[in-house]
Amino acid sequence: MLSGTGVRDAVEGGYVEHEELGLSPEISDKISQWLAKYENCHYQQFHDAKQVVDLDAEGLEICRLLRTEIPDSKIDYFSNAKMVAIPV
Repeated sequence: MLSGTGVRDAVEGGYVEHEELGLSPEISDKISQWLAKYENCHYQQFHDAKQVVDLDAEGLEICRLLRTEIPDSKIDYFSNAKMVAIPV
């Protein structure tokens, strides 16, 4: 299992627990489900390019949802598969 929560604090470093952000259960569940799929793809060394594209698209959608739920926060997305930040 990968370490982390799928939500990283770019300023302070480290991962942030969903509960600390006051996320709705729906978004928290979406992140957890996405993270499990991303983890599987990671352990397959991101071999399936379409799966990477789909996971990044889903991750970006989660970022958009986070922006509506915690609007005063800066939300970015980083693709570990591609090792690049992708604009949200």
